[in-house]
Amino acid sequence: MGHIPPNRLMKKIEALSTEKADMPVGHMLLKGFLAGALLAYATAFAFKASAGFSGGAATLVAALVFPAGFAMIVLLGQELATGNFAILRFGLARGQACSTRMFWNWGWVYLGNFAGAMFAGFLLAFVLTTGFSGESGALGETIIATAHARTTAYEHAGASGWMTAFVKGVLCNWMVALGTVLGLSSRSTVGKVAAVWLPVSMFFSLELEQSIVNMFVIPTAMMLGADIGLDQWLIWNQLPVTLGNIVGGAFLTGLVLHHSHRAEGTRNEAPLLVATVAVTPGRY
Repeated sequence: MGHIPPNRLMKKIEALSTEKADMPVGHMLLKGFLAGALLAYATAFAFKASAGFSGGAATLVAALVFPAGFAMIVLLGQELATGNFAILRFGLARGQACSTRMFWNWGWVYLGNFAGAMFAGFLLAFVLTTGFSGESGALGETIIATAHARTTAYEHAGASGWMTAFVKGVLCNWMVALGTVLGLSSRSTVGKVAAVWLPVSMFFSLELEQSIVNMFVIPTAMMLGADIGLDQWLIWNQLPVTLGNIVGGAFLTGLVLHHSHRAEGTRNEAPLLVATVAVTPGRY
């Protein structure tokens, strides 16, 4: 499926980090908006598809269908902050981006993701309640229950709950950021989709915490009448999960990939230069 070997993949990530660092604000916002909306669609789709199952079967079905949204984001070249946490940190380590541009990209893309997830959530809440005039049905109840599990449940656990949300965010984006990287590892559409599917389905099946997904789930639940305050959402979920996503993406993916392939890249480039000199002596 046109697999790109790791040493060449690292070069692609370097180039992509430069492209993202230099992207105009309007493009970051618009691409971030679409990515946030697509993840909202995928989350609702996963909840709906798994509704007829229970226990482990429901979790498996949801994990199998959710990566469809992530695959669309990768294939369309949209901007997802959680993936950029890894790509831009990798570029910074390779000297392809500065810290100012890295944080600039993270902030604007995160804002675009938020706008897209909220917009899609509002439209879905409108449809589920027939213009906010009735009950939200089974899908709405699932969204509300999930939102409570990701906010008030952590609040009741206190500091341990906050740290649990943070660590779930770390574990989640370790896989999600790898999904972004692996989406670059194939030249074919089928190969890209398959590569993305593997780590993203893992995070969703383990019910970990992804900040962009939660931008859809929790505000939508609030629109549907969930007894969740703005402070509960921000303090007990959005803040710790976002920080955890940054650690998982920037350090456990971006920085680890940089260090794990840095020496390998040096070894691979030297023989290539020698071979070039040997076959074209007239140029030197």
